[in-house]
Amino acid sequence: MIRLNRLSYNFGPNWAIKDITLDVEKGEFVFLTGHSGAGKTTLMRLLYGALPVSRGQAKVAGFELHNLKKKRIPDLRREVGVVFQDFKILANRTVYENIALALIVRRMPKATIDKRVRAIIRALGLEKKTYTRCERLSGGEQQRVAIARSMVVHPKLILADEPTGNLDFDLSLHLMDIFRQFNTHGTTIVMATHSREVLQTVPDARIIHLEDGSIAEPPEHLFTEDVQ
Repeated sequence: MIRLNRLSYNFGPNWAIKDITLDVEKGEFVFLTGHSGAGKTTLMRLLYGALPVSRGQAKVAGFELHNLKKKRIPDLRREVGVVFQDFKILANRTVYENIALALIVRRMPKATIDKRVRAIIRALGLEKKTYTRCERLSGGEQQRVAIARSMVVHPKLILADEPTGNLDFDLSLHLMDIFRQFNTHGTTIVMATHSREVLQTVPDARIIHLEDGSIAEPPEHLFTEDVQ
C-alpha cells in the first residue's frame, strides 16, 4: 500500500524528513509517533500529495508520487482518506453536506450517498447535529465531521494526523473502535499520534517512531505505561 525509498524533504536548510525507507502492507494498522517537530505531519503531507516528492521515491495506493502530475492528485485522493489536523471542513455547510460532498464528487447515486452519510453520522454520534452548520460546532464535533468525511468513501488507505487531539478520553476510545472496524474490513490505516493511551487501543499495530526526521527505535515508555 505504501512503498518509500530514501524519501527526504527539506524546508530551505532544514530537513524535515531524512532518507526514509519504509513499506506498509495492505490491511496494516500503523501508528506514527514522535515528538512535535519530528516530521510526522510532513511525512503525512507527502503521502497524500500536499507536498511534492522530489528526493527519493514514494508509491501510495498504486500511485508513484515521485512521477505524479498535479492533475492526478485528485485521483490519488479518491483512494486515500485524510483526516487533517486543522479539519479543513466547510464552515458554512451543514454536517450532512460536508460529509456528502466527498461522495458527490465521485458521482455516486443519491440513495447511496444518503445511506452512507447517515450511517457514518450515526456511528460517530452526530445525529443531533446532522443539519447544523459546522461553524456552530465545537472543535471536537468538527473533528468528528472531518473523520466521517474521510471514512464515508470507504478508502483503501486512511491517513489520520492526530485524529483524537480534540476529543475527550471516552470519545477517543469510541473513535479508535471505529478505526479498528475499518481496518478489520481491509482498510490500511496510518495514524500519527503522541498519545500512549491511543497507542494502547490497538496493541497489535506497528509503531514507526520518528526522531529529527528519521526512523528511530520507539522509546520504551510507549509500551510500558498503562491506560488511565
